[in-house]
Amino acid sequence: MRVEVEFFGIPRARAGVATTTAEGSCLGEVLSDLAARYPELAETCIDGQQLRPGYTANLGGQKFITDPQTPITKSTPLLLLSLDAGG
Repeated sequence: MRVEVEFFGIPRARAGVATTTAEGSCLGEVLSDLAARYPELAETCIDGQQLRPGYTANLGGQKFITDPQTPITKSTPLLLLSLDAGG
């Protein structure tokens, strides 16, 4: 399933785009897809199927998530941001 992803702070700088779409039905799958397509993002922000320390994911501005098995739906955008200075 394709989901909308928005980048803020360092993740945006590393990805080189503000938004994209990614394949996956859970956080870990989406992160793996992003890592394969954005090597600089992976190098800094993603470790396998999870985010490196200092980075977080948020579902639609409502809920912070860390578990790679957390389900992602195509109707709710996934936000990736750095924890410093609010992203």
